[in-house]
Amino acid sequence: MIRKVFKKPQHDSKLGQLIKKYKIPREYISINRRSIAKGVFWGLFFGFIPMPFQMLAVLALTPFMQFNVPIAISMVWLSNPITMPFMYYMEYQTGNFILGRPPLPDIQLTLDWFSEHWDDIIVPLYVGTIPYSVFVSALVYFVIHWMWIASVKKHQKTKMHTQ
Repeated sequence: MIRKVFKKPQHDSKLGQLIKKYKIPREYISINRRSIAKGVFWGLFFGFIPMPFQMLAVLALTPFMQFNVPIAISMVWLSNPITMPFMYYMEYQTGNFILGRPPLPDIQLTLDWFSEHWDDIIVPLYVGTIPYSVFVSALVYFVIHWMWIASVKKHQKTKMHTQ
């Protein structure tokens, strides 16, 4: 099932023209199990890190790694202005737990409060980022591999029964 979602044939000649015009390597848009899984991994990895220009970090990695860049960039978008406060609060609380520190009392969502407590927030936030950035990304990477392989096996099994 998951394989079929990504493997739908593309009949858009404009996309092909764009690829030829800008000489985009096929590896950056290839649709196969490894490329999709790596794209999701790197997108989530940078998406969990509280930093500006997360998409540029993904693009900076492309010459060194081969993955589906559009998938990676879309995964970065999971951390957006709506989800960021929840993600960063979860990472902050996780960092406090790992460091054995109590969380700050009376957290307020104001710029004044953040500027006053920046030194108390930044270390737990980035320590808490590590488990989510590394382990959640890796877990999703392996789940995609498993789902893709299961989809191929299911397709082969149904193909054999229909013959």
